[in-house]
Amino acid sequence: MPEISETTSRGIVVRVQAYYVPERSQPRDGLWFFAYQVGIENCGDETVKLLSRHWIITDSNGNTEEVRGPGVVGEQPVLQPGARFQYTSACPLPTPFGTMHGSYQMITDEGETFDAKIAPFSLNLPNAVN
Repeated sequence: MPEISETTSRGIVVRVQAYYVPERSQPRDGLWFFAYQVGIENCGDETVKLLSRHWIITDSNGNTEEVRGPGVVGEQPVLQPGARFQYTSACPLPTPFGTMHGSYQMITDEGETFDAKIAPFSLNLPNAVN
């Protein structure tokens, strides 16, 4: 069972679990494909909207790529207190191991912005030693 990354920022809990996807990977061509499922839960007392994302992806050679963009999977969810939002996305890597971390840029109903941190999580082959 893959480990779960979890962190809380200003009442926003972000949980991530990553999986290797062998049917979309092509190791002979230097491509390993990983999917990750994200759960965002508002445990705070204010309504927030997810505006954008910032990911930092590092492969096992130490190469880093930053990805920024509006929303997640084409959405900018609004989370009232107690609400949850879940989505699945993916990341190709040129190595069989790597890590990801980052943040979601959030805004409250009062217009205050803050970052909801995404704790580091591993992208790796199952049953492999990194």
